[in-house]
Amino acid sequence: MNIREIIVVEGKDDTTAIKRAVNADTIETNGSAISEETLRRIEHAYEKRGVIVFTDPDYPGRRIRAIIEQRIPGVKHAFLAKEKTIAKNGKGLGIEHARDEDIREALKNVYTPTVDTTIEPEITMEDLLMARLIGHPSAKNRRMRLGELLNIGMTNGKQLHKRLTMFQITVEQLGKAVSQLDQEEQNV
Repeated sequence: MNIREIIVVEGKDDTTAIKRAVNADTIETNGSAISEETLRRIEHAYEKRGVIVFTDPDYPGRRIRAIIEQRIPGVKHAFLAKEKTIAKNGKGLGIEHARDEDIREALKNVYTPTVDTTIEPEITMEDLLMARLIGHPSAKNRRMRLGELLNIGMTNGKQLHKRLTMFQITVEQLGKAVSQLDQEEQNV
């Protein structure tokens, strides 16, 4: 699998895992304190070939994603569920621990956010409330599973609404995913 865009990862081990799974170039942020020089390299890569941000599903990974998205609106995003990034010994989490097929699957399901701020969100906060994705005792677990089903990563309630809008997830797509969530909960 060849990836045209340059993949932004956190470190050398992530680069090794990406190159093991696909044919791609990477830029490493070397942690969540992204330097101005690294941001300029990412901007240049975005202009020349496009960029896919593929960071760990943890706070530093989300912080890196937010910094890059703020600086370069329109970068693409790839996500992996937390369970797919846990080290075999259970002590550690990151893209570097993911299986090659999971990395390839995440890169097949890349999202490009909309940069048009005039687009009205199709999904309302009330929709999220009705789907028990916010304001419900099981909301956090449901959001985590929804993030996997829609390949948009784990979020809190506010981030979920923003991400659904940003990635132009339709009411129909959300409805299908919520139906699957409900069915999975009934089968437990």
